[in-house]
Formats: sequence, structure tokens, C-alpha cells
Amino acid sequence: MVTTIGGPRVLLRQLRETMAEPLASQDRLDKIVALIADNMRADVCSFYVLRDDGALELFATRGLKAESVHLTTLRLGEGLVGLIAAEAEPLSLDDAPSHPAFAYRPETGEDKYNSFLGVPVLRAGQTLGVLVVQNAERRHYGEDETEAMLTTATILAEMIATSDFDNLIKPGSDIDLRRPRMYSGVSFTDGIALGTVVLHDPRVVVTNFIAEDTDAEKQRLDAALASMRVSIDAMLDHGDMQPTSDHREILETYRMFANDRGWVNRLAEAIDNGLSAEAAVERVQNDTRARMLRQTDPYIRDRLHDLDDLANRLLRVLTNSSQPAHRELPDNAILVARNMGPAELLEYDRKKLRGVVLEEGGATAHVAIVARSLGLVAVGQAQSIVSMCETGDDIIIDGPLGQVHLRPTPDVEQTYVDKVRISAKRRAHYAELKDRPSITRDGIDITLLHNSGLVADLPMLDDTGASGVGLFRTELQFMIASRLPRLNEQVDLYAEAMEIAGDRPVVFRLLDIGGDKVVPYLRSAAEENPAMGYRSIRLGLDRPGLLRTQIRALLLAARGRPLKILVPMVTETFEFRQTKLVLKKEIERLARAGQKVPEKVEIGVMVEVPSLLFELDQIMPEADFASIGSNDLVQFLTAADRANPRVSKAYDPIALPRLRAIRLVVDAARRHNKPVTMCGELAGRPMEALALMAIGMTRLSMGPASIGPIKELVLNVELKPIQAAVAEALSVGADGITIRQLLTEWVDRQNLPMG
Repeated sequence: MVTTIGGPRVLLRQLRETMAEPLASQDRLDKIVALIADNMRADVCSFYVLRDDGALELFATRGLKAESVHLTTLRLGEGLVGLIAAEAEPLSLDDAPSHPAFAYRPETGEDKYNSFLGVPVLRAGQTLGVLVVQNAERRHYGEDETEAMLTTATILAEMIATSDFDNLIKPGSDIDLRRPRMYSGVSFTDGIALGTVVLHDPRVVVTNFIAEDTDAEKQRLDAALASMRVSIDAMLDHGDMQPTSDHREILETYRMFANDRGWVNRLAEAIDNGLSAEAAVERVQNDTRARMLRQTDPYIRDRLHDLDDLANRLLRVLTNSSQPAHRELPDNAILVARNMGPAELLEYDRKKLRGVVLEEGGATAHVAIVARSLGLVAVGQAQSIVSMCETGDDIIIDGPLGQVHLRPTPDVEQTYVDKVRISAKRRAHYAELKDRPSITRDGIDITLLHNSGLVADLPMLDDTGASGVGLFRTELQFMIASRLPRLNEQVDLYAEAMEIAGDRPVVFRLLDIGGDKVVPYLRSAAEENPAMGYRSIRLGLDRPGLLRTQIRALLLAARGRPLKILVPMVTETFEFRQTKLVLKKEIERLARAGQKVPEKVEIGVMVEVPSLLFELDQIMPEADFASIGSNDLVQFLTAADRANPRVSKAYDPIALPRLRAIRLVVDAARRHNKPVTMCGELAGRPMEALALMAIGMTRLSMGPASIGPIKELVLNVELKPIQAAVAEALSVGADGITIRQLLTEWVDRQNLPMG
């Protein structure tokens, strides 16, 4: 066994002193490898850095030929060094030349060295380089030596990742950690955004790497672990923590990891080797992340997120740094997060925010809906992007393609600058259409409306020429508030919305919370399936004070003007009648108080629960109008959670079964002479909008950014022959092709613009 001089703690102190010396970058690296060689009693110590072109370049050596520095390279996976870099695992050999992966480089003169110990230099679980020691005599490197090298590599990783060593990189190259990367995700919105990364939950930056007193560091670690365990237990014991929620499952995983003896023992061992408690957490998490990233089992890879979050939580306790408050954003900021809720997104300065990138989430998640409402470019399911970027990195989001370019090359950036110019021309073209009546070539009038939930996006009615607001989501005010909004606060919001809309109608949907729309100050009992549980109008009717207050606020906000109210999540006609009774009593109360009553109050039903499809002839006479919520309706019809991409993407929302269900509502509304509007996400996508128009839907409500493309489609389409073809397909089938394929043929035949 090789014995070290003074042990790793002495070496770490020497490295710290070396970093403080006024040395040139190469001189500093040369001294570092010399210190490691002396401490490990090694004939050779070499440091290789992984470049962005996949080559491992020899950056410094003590023992190999000096002329081989910055000349010798190995491909990833080539030779022993390439093998370590590819697998991110240490390798110890007492007869290196006999190993099948051994690759000899004559310029190095390493053929005379037999024993070999190499460890990966990791940062954020990614291979940054490889650190190697070698000896001429055959000897076995033990676990202590391997651990000492890994500890040293932790410090080396932080040193080389800084800009101090940039001058050692050849012009036109960079280290692999900073290379450009492209992520393919799921499009939440259209548009292109170029900007700067802002991490929603930035990682804790470790500055103190070396332990002065290992016993004291272990005590700090034990105290931090105890504190973290108590906080996790407290969250799990919270009264409104539902037993089957994703949040609880994550916390249960946290608790499992936090009490895992193997993990805790590895942290203690890292401290024994001279690292501070926080550096030990970083070191162990780096090793674990590297191994888990190379696993093919999706369950193991999913657990990586949980372990990352737990390590970051522990680092915050150790460094006494709380979750960061939302800070001042740079211009053209692009948020990058594992996941976030709509309320969190709304807390940021919308004037500087250009886009959002999430590792999770689906296109119909509420944060995606809010992003569309704010006019942000957004992409989800960009796997592992959080760990690979830093606040300040350049980033580009391609909304239509669902792609994210992190640290783009100049060529890629220029391509997107050109695309933005073209996009601006398209927006100018759509602006020219805003005053044109939305009528098809064969004379069918299509009403285009906005979906909204924020007063901030209502001025866009003037920009798009929309006929009004087909859906105003009142719950957003409740979701971003720290307490239940008071009557006067609700009145002010609704009145401002109507004031901005002017003569254009605004349809206010009553409070739709519960399920995945969590309001922290309204506690609810645990539910097996919150999406089909205590939510929306069910909650409102069960808490009449909440419902009455909102209806009263809407009546007061109207100030005598016409008012439209939409009742969500209606399951049976009697629920709608109960809501109408509450409305009637509030109108009578207003009149008795001598206050101005709206000149006309219309109340509509939202069709999103499949059972209502069998009560259409009962509920249509009761309602003044109807709206279809396609997001929930499709979710319930397919038994596919819309927030779960593994199942939600499997079902085409305009396939025959779903389109037949939607047509039932359209036909019932026509029979009873009631207007019906599609206000789900379908209305804003050209192919889906064409399908809706083909079954007779003439009122479409969508995000403001979709109005231009959909209006252009309306102005160019000859709709009646498409309606006839789709009607036949819905009745007798479509000869083996899908509705989407049938519509695609018509798009090609009429040369229709599809956004």
C-alpha cells in the first residue's frame, strides 16, 4: 500500500495555500500536481481536462515528459483515462499496461510506470477531467488512497471551473462543463426567447472546502442532519398534507434518504479526509449523481432529482442560507427550474421576464397556462437542465420546437436572431389582420376571444382585435395571495378587468381551486385523487360564504354593466341550479341595499365532467350559455392525467371519441339556441381549432398569442366542405385514417396557413 505524507488534510491545506499564491495558471497547476505526487509518494501525477470536443487533454504533469502537456489527448472512452472519464468511476491497477483499455502515448514516456490510480474530477455529477497518480513499481493503491484522491479532485474541480484557467484552453475550445447543450422538451407556448439564465432555486455555492477541525465539522453535519430531519417530519405531519400527493411522496423519499446510514457514513468519511461539512455534501452528491446519471433504470434516474433537492436542502442548513427571495432580474431573464407553481411564476417581475424552462411539467399544467397568459415563451421536460446551467448563462428557447439551447454557439444564436426578426414580421402581419372580421371564405362568422386571468394581459385585446374575454380565471388572484382576498380586493380586480375590456364582454369563471390548484390558506382533507375530488364548484357550494362573497364581488364590480358568470366543474344539473339560487339571492340583496344591479346577468355552465354529456337537454334550458373546458374533459374521457406526459401524450384530443363528445355539446347548444364557446387549450392550436370549427364550433377562446394565427386560418379556410367530410367521418368512420390525417389532407388541398 502507498502511504501518504501527512494525509489528505495536509494536502488540502497545501492546495489552499497554493491557490492563494500569485502564480500564473499553468504554474499553479504544475505546483498542484507536484504537491499531490509528493503527498501520495507517486512517481507521476497528471491532470487531464475534458474539452467540449470530447477530448481529454493533458493539462499538467509531474513525472511524464513536460512536452506532452497540452499535446497529449485521449478520446472519451479511450485508454485508462478515457475509461475513467466515461464511467465516472475510480480505477486502481498494479499492472496498468496489461489492462485491455491501456493506450500508450509515446510522447509521454509512461510505459515504465506499472501501478496506476485514476479518479474522475466531477462537478454537478458531470465529468470535468481525470486525476492520475502512477508508480514504476507494482503496488496496490488502497481505499484510503482512492478516497484521498477523490477528495483532492473535489477541490480541483472547483478550481478548474473558474475563469482563472480559461487562458490555458486553446482558442476556439472550452471545457466540457461549459460546452453548448441542446435539450428537447415539450412546447408550452409558441415564440422564441433569447436571454440569460436565472435559476429559480439556485444551488448553494460552497466556498469553505477545507476542514480546520474534523470533529467540529462532524458535529455541524450531525446538527444539520437533525434539523433537516425535523423539518421534513414537520412538513409530513402537516394537517393538509394529502397521503397520495406527489409532494408527500417526494418528502417521504427525502426522509428515506435523510435517514440512510450509508449516505451519512459517506459524508462522515469525506470529512475525515479533510473536507468541510458542506464540501463533504457536495463531494458525496457529485459521486452519487455521476453514478445515477449513467443508470438506464428510469426510477433510479427519477430519484436523482430527489437526492439533488435533499443535498441542496442540507447545504442550506449548513450555510444558514434560506430559500432565496426573488431577486432583481436582469433584462431578458429566462427562469430555469425543476418545477414551479403558477403563484411562484407570478411573483417575478414580468417586465424583465422572457421565458421559462422546466425539467418537469406538462403543456396543460397551470404554470404553463399562466406562462401563456403572460406571453412568456415556455418549454417543459428539459431533462437535467438545472444541474447543467448557472445563473448568467446564455440561453435560447424555441417554443414551437420545444427546444432549449444552453450556451448557444454564435452560429446558433445568429440563426435565432434571424428567426426573431421573421417572427416580428409575422406579428406585424397578424397585427394587420386585427381589424378584419373573422369570417371564413365561405361566409361563416367565427368569434375569437381571449383566455385570461390577469389584468396585465387584458390590454392585449386592443393588439389582437379579439371580441372579448371568453374565460377569465378568477382563481389566479387567490393562488398568488398569502391570505383569502377580501371582498373589496376582489371587487377592485373584477372592476378593473371590465374597465379595460370596455364594451367587450368578459366571462368570469367562478373560483376553480382544489386538485392541482393549491391555495395554502384553505386547508382541505386528504384525498386519494384530488383532480376528481373536493374542488371547484363542489367546494364553493360546500363553503357558501366563499361562493357568496365572490358572486357579491362580481355584482358590485359590474356597477350596472352587463355581467357574465361561468360555473365550472358542474357534474349534475342540480349543482347548477343551486349556484343560480345563490346568484338570485345576492342580486336581491343588492337591490334591497339600494345598490346598482347589473342591467343583465348571464350565467353559463362549463362542460368538463363527462356525466354532464348525458344531461345536456336538462342543463341547456337552465343556462344562458355554455363553455367547454377541453383540458379536464379530455383528461376525464381518457382517464389520463393531463399533468402526466407518459399518458396524456398517448391520446389525441381530436380523435374520434373525443371529437364526438365535443360535438354532443355543440349539437345540444344548437338545439336550445344557446351560444357555446371552446375555452380549453384546444382552441389556440390551428389543427385542433380547425377540427372544432369543422364540428360547428363558432366561438373559440384562447391565449392572446394564438389569436393572430387562428384568425389567419379562419380568413383562408373554405369551411363547409371540411365540415361535411368530418361529419361523415364522425358518423361512419374515416376509412382507416384519423381525424388529424383527414384534416391534414384538407390543409394541403386548400394550402391553409397553420401558424
